[in-house]
Amino acid sequence: MQDVSVIIPLLNEEESLKELHAWIVKVMRENQLTYEVIFVDDGSKDKSWQVIEEICAADSSVRGIKFRRNYGKSAALHTGFEKCAGKVVITMDADLQDSPDEIPELRKMIVEQGFDLVSGWKKKRYDPVTKTLPTKLFNWATRKMSGIYLHDFNCGLKAYNCDVVKSIEVYGEMHRYIPVIAKWNGFTKITEKEVLHRERKYGYTKFGIERFLFGFLDLLSIMFVSKFGKRPMHLFGALGTLMFALGFGFTFYAWISKMFFDYVILTDRPSFYMGLVAMILGVQFFLAGFVAELLSRNSPTRNSYELEKVL
Repeated sequence: MQDVSVIIPLLNEEESLKELHAWIVKVMRENQLTYEVIFVDDGSKDKSWQVIEEICAADSSVRGIKFRRNYGKSAALHTGFEKCAGKVVITMDADLQDSPDEIPELRKMIVEQGFDLVSGWKKKRYDPVTKTLPTKLFNWATRKMSGIYLHDFNCGLKAYNCDVVKSIEVYGEMHRYIPVIAKWNGFTKITEKEVLHRERKYGYTKFGIERFLFGFLDLLSIMFVSKFGKRPMHLFGALGTLMFALGFGFTFYAWISKMFFDYVILTDRPSFYMGLVAMILGVQFFLAGFVAELLSRNSPTRNSYELEKVL
């Protein structure tokens, strides 16, 4: 087993790959670390794969994985996590904005200080304000909703204990919230390290403004699945009870008003319709909870739990 596995997802980064590989090798040799580098080509249309083939032919410590089409960064990371064999796993972007010089210190925080996950924090960024401002907003929202106080959840430069990457599942666009996924899988020793952020040397960013909308929806999905994935009725049942009680209150108020205070026709009262709609929503929440509970009970993973130790 190698000391370090470096997983590098990429899309159309042919110019930077050889320079990045040489930099990683230099850092590993200087620190006398055994290593493997896994390039995951997420359906590149340029010559990235040809460059990876050349690097693999020259260095037996490098492996390449090529997707038939573009599946996204989460798929690339998940595949890399499945294939890696290092005691410590480092993820970094292929655009040279992450510095391999950070690897030894990140590894030391996992091995010597016992952290499960160390996330990079690019305190000084070289991105336009249209990217940094929404990022700060989402980092704030994620901190509040998850209880994990990191400055930069989406930083590509992270270090993991190998047990973490073998225990979590990253899909969709969930790579932005790997610390949250790790926490809900029982890996709570999570911290951050300030890292250097470099200006992009080649090419252009592959992420558009739509990632902020999708990122928010993914965060809601993670929070729901993490808390209520095995007990969905607790959420839908609580909402159903609240809505039904609210609707019954509105309807009862309308009936009492009609019987004892005035004689306005019940169907002429707005509170009657508000109560009716609320009770219907309450019943629908209950039905959604029952259906979700049936699906959960029939899931093959309904009794799958992460075990830390067995004596």
